[in-house]
Amino acid sequence: MRVDARIPTGIPGLDEILHGGLVAQNSYLIVGGAGTGKTVLSFQWLLSGRRAGARCLYITLAEPGGKIERNVGSFGWELGGVDLVDLTPANLDDAPADEYEVFPPSDVERTSVWNQIYKAVKDHTPDRVVIDSITQLRYLSTDEYQFRKQILALVAFLNRTGCTSFLAFEPTELERETSVALAVDGILRLHREVSPGRVIGLRSLEVEKVRGSDFMSGLHPMRITSSGVQIFPHKIEPPGTAIPGVDMLRSGIAQLDALLGGGLESGTTTIVTGPCGAGKSTLGVQLLAQAVADGKPSVLYAFEESIPAILARCGGVGIPAAEMVEAGTLDIVRINPLELYPDEFLGIVRGAVEREGRQVVMVDSLRGYALAMEEFGTMVANVSNLVTYLNGRGVTTLLINEVENITGDLKATEFAVSYLADNIVLLRYAEYESTVIKVVACLKKRLGGFQPELRQLRIDGDGIQVSARLDHLRGILTGVPIY
Repeated sequence: MRVDARIPTGIPGLDEILHGGLVAQNSYLIVGGAGTGKTVLSFQWLLSGRRAGARCLYITLAEPGGKIERNVGSFGWELGGVDLVDLTPANLDDAPADEYEVFPPSDVERTSVWNQIYKAVKDHTPDRVVIDSITQLRYLSTDEYQFRKQILALVAFLNRTGCTSFLAFEPTELERETSVALAVDGILRLHREVSPGRVIGLRSLEVEKVRGSDFMSGLHPMRITSSGVQIFPHKIEPPGTAIPGVDMLRSGIAQLDALLGGGLESGTTTIVTGPCGAGKSTLGVQLLAQAVADGKPSVLYAFEESIPAILARCGGVGIPAAEMVEAGTLDIVRINPLELYPDEFLGIVRGAVEREGRQVVMVDSLRGYALAMEEFGTMVANVSNLVTYLNGRGVTTLLINEVENITGDLKATEFAVSYLADNIVLLRYAEYESTVIKVVACLKKRLGGFQPELRQLRIDGDGIQVSARLDHLRGILTGVPIY
């Protein structure tokens, strides 16, 4: 194998972050505190190598081998084919039974753990090796100078043997002993913190260094699932090459299409905004239903409303969403914003567009989306990344936005993302002859013209109706129009 050859890690998302995988025959530091997933990630990497025919070795210095086998078995993994060498103090034949009270351990240990590691690597000749953890070796060294000399020699030995190695290390020790970071070829750091807003653990992976290779920087959200570690790359989407406006998304309502200048162009983003109950979601689903009728598979991501509630509401206004869902042309995905990473959601969207061929995507709503994003950067940054991806793929995007004010001050959104929209459709309440009416208007259309008119919107058992222009009223946007 070439020295610069790449080897896949077998960990979902990590190879994309590493631009193809690890550089072979190099040593990598896996830095993380207790419970961050160092052992799980390491075994997942070894088992992937075993399936590819690589010889794999795991050397444990802290946790007994039997306990490791039991813990790994909880993921349904069998360790057959992975050599496990237990160098914990309890497993060394000549380890003294009593604790050392006066002398440092390295002065009285009759068996050098360092030599045992060299011997294990020579005996097993692995392609992949994990040493968990070299923090224990730091404790066994007489002083910092001796540890530095020994760790440099160990890394050089591992690289000479032609194996690719993972060395687990504690972050607090790395801060005190920076020579370890200088000795290895790469550093992967695992983070775990408690979200103050959600009171749940948030995991992430960060690549700090890969010698001789580029990588995707930043914090990448991570989960430990029943099948192992899964990472969601934080990818900044580049501008796409799709030409907007190649096709037109119509609503199927003549008056509304006229208001929108014929409809919504493909590859554009539309914000449908208004107060609660104004009909934003229903109007959005009407656009999805018409897209499906025109042969454009669509998907709705519901952050707030359950799927049965959506289908029942659609059925009540004559939109055949249930039949479209059953046929597979319309997909409705319920999203719990309290369980989601923003890059995880973007990965779900990518799958729907690239694997399932969805041409229209609706997010209902931005408020629920904001709840999912609040721990991971700004709302504007995450929406911008999502919109950039979808527009670049020629996908027509609908973003449902709720404003707090029923009447009064007029705002397109409360998240400062309206500049990202190519189109803005406004729904509004107004009082007219002691009756609350709904009004629809188009405030912005980046491609092509539209009718800057106010029309009344009605939603009932017969569906959605849009009236002619309200010529006889003025001051509608104040909420209290007059003749």
